[in-house]
Amino acid sequence: MKATARDMRYHLNSVMEAVARGEEVLITNRGRVKARILALNSRAAKGREENPFVGMWRNRDDLRDVESYVRRLRRGRSA
Repeated sequence: MKATARDMRYHLNSVMEAVARGEEVLITNRGRVKARILALNSRAAKGREENPFVGMWRNRDDLRDVESYVRRLRRGRSA
């Protein structure tokens, strides 16, 4: 289902009902898709609980702990 930003404002109940039925709702603004709404228990939403930063670099050992990796990056270089 596609819905506009205006639909979200004025017809939120019907959009939420579609999500509850398991439909994926694409939200458009000025003709371009800006967001996607999925039900939490849908198959497409499974596996998204993990940190998205690690998603594509899942097998890198230096990125196992994302917080410490970012801390090291922000620390900067010492001369």
